[in-house]
Amino acid sequence: MNATAQDRRAAVWAVVDSDIGPLLLAATGEGLVTVAFHATEAVCDTTLDRLGSRLGAEPVHAPDSPLLAEPIRRLAAYFAGERRDFELPLDWSLISGFNRQVLRELATGVPYGTVVGYGDLARRVGSPGAAQAVGLAMGANPLPVVVPCHRVVESDGGIGGFGGGLETKRQLLALEGVLPQPLF
Repeated sequence: MNATAQDRRAAVWAVVDSDIGPLLLAATGEGLVTVAFHATEAVCDTTLDRLGSRLGAEPVHAPDSPLLAEPIRRLAAYFAGERRDFELPLDWSLISGFNRQVLRELATGVPYGTVVGYGDLARRVGSPGAAQAVGLAMGANPLPVVVPCHRVVESDGGIGGFGGGLETKRQLLALEGVLPQPLF
């Protein structure tokens, strides 16, 4: 790998506060590569170790990096109710195959304020009957919130699972007007 390609794979990261708790954001020269919920020290250590191993370079803590500036601004605007989509460059290198196909369809085909069933999403990518595989793809999503896996629900009206926890999923769906805001 030449120096330029290696530079594009090097990641910078920061932890930012949000309405759903601290989020770890990491970006490469390609775009945003990771969003991790509940960014405690232990979560950060695990996420950064995994990211460094996958990218071949230890991520650098750089909260003022220009690579993170726009993702941070757009997430803040989203949580403030001022933005409905992110329109950010994304680095898809951590996900491949069926999972990447499902997540790309989710990112482009399920807009703010709407939901889709696991089975419906499977049909959209040409794999009817692969609802469970779609669920696994949601669990493997390295870019939650930005690639909105919180918008995928059960066909019977259940909320389904969520890597960030069901309360976080409820909060995101309430922010987007899909669920009522909690009373207290």
